[in-house]
Amino acid sequence: MPMENTYSVPYLYETLSAKAPGLSRPLAVSVPGSKSITNRALLLATLAQGTSTLRGVLFSDDSRHFLKCVQDLGFETAVDERARTVTVKGAGGAVPLSEASQHVGSAGTAARFLTAFLGLSQGVYHMDSSEQMRRRPMAPLLDSLAELGCEVSYEGSGAEGRIPRSFPFTLRGHGFRKNSICVNIDESSQFLSALLIVSCLCSQDFTTAIEGAHGMAYIEMTRKMMRQFGVETLKQDERTFLTPAGQHYRALDYQIEPDVSAACYFYAMCPLLRIPVRVDDVHFDSLQGDARFLRTLEQMGCRAADTPRGILLEPSADGIFHGVTADMSACSDQAITLAAIAPFAESPTTITGIGHIRFQESDRIAGMAAELTKMGIHCEERSDSITVYPGSPKPSTVETYEDHRMAMGFALTGLRSPGISISNPGCCRKTFEDYFAVLDHAADCLAST
Repeated sequence: MPMENTYSVPYLYETLSAKAPGLSRPLAVSVPGSKSITNRALLLATLAQGTSTLRGVLFSDDSRHFLKCVQDLGFETAVDERARTVTVKGAGGAVPLSEASQHVGSAGTAARFLTAFLGLSQGVYHMDSSEQMRRRPMAPLLDSLAELGCEVSYEGSGAEGRIPRSFPFTLRGHGFRKNSICVNIDESSQFLSALLIVSCLCSQDFTTAIEGAHGMAYIEMTRKMMRQFGVETLKQDERTFLTPAGQHYRALDYQIEPDVSAACYFYAMCPLLRIPVRVDDVHFDSLQGDARFLRTLEQMGCRAADTPRGILLEPSADGIFHGVTADMSACSDQAITLAAIAPFAESPTTITGIGHIRFQESDRIAGMAAELTKMGIHCEERSDSITVYPGSPKPSTVETYEDHRMAMGFALTGLRSPGISISNPGCCRKTFEDYFAVLDHAADCLAST
């Protein structure tokens, strides 16, 4: 649906509070496929030998950029957005075109994953991105590729706001000139995921060592998906991974899970609005680390049960939820979600382990602090954490900084506090283009219950 410049969040709390003793049936929601799994599956399918069919694909700005890049490299694909399927004819680790131009948009996974693949292939590849992606970290990955034998040449390094060793650049790949690398993942675990996925293309056993430790839930997702497609990478210790030589990805008919990151916005409505919530086909055995956010909601007072139709989350009997201290390094995409509902908890909430989110689509810690302060909510910002104190948010227009997580997360605040609007809601096209339509539908269902 067309997006206006601002979205006025429907204030639901007063209406729902009058419906004592609350809802007997849960709010049931369906969300699209996982962005993280969709983009990993696209790369794994290109690396496999034969034709893979991906089902439950997320179609969003990020995944469309990734898919267009795959097509521009010469891979044969068939796309059915209505059926949410993509077929990809893989080339067993080869790239059909030895020279191509790639534009990854603002898609971090496309930026990191395709750069690793092409930088360790044989060919010349011209890489560019959106202005937003040009301001996000790439240097640790590019430095690793250069050490492994790739020639990297940079363009326009003096442009305003550009960080060193970032887009645009040209990769001249010569395959693997070494069989080991150490990469720093303090700024993004995607650097490690990218190198692990392509490590099996080395003709020798390949060792990947790391500095830093955040985002390991995403690394485990990567390793599990590699295993599903036929390649095993062994964890030798907490900082070292070994990929034995001679392994190859196999083509699969692959079902993509619903996006747990998207589901968490609706699960957060459980304590916020004191209602039961179920998201279809979301389970605790998910590949996605954001399922751990539901455990945080349990610590706040909710009750979770994994049912055949999906996890059912119920509010506490008295409707009160508690502030918590939560290390969210394993599910940092939900830091904004937690901060957005924290003012309504009975005690302060401290979110830790999130220093790396300063380098994502926006400086998310600074953004959370700025928007909460505008609402009159007291918070304390630190380099890698934020504490949010209870309060009554006043009407405000939330600046989203072209960041989909800011838009989706802070919409929750307006469900319980009147007068909240979201600036530039269209930025959600990056991962969940129908988010506000789904939110409106949920609001209509709740209001008419």
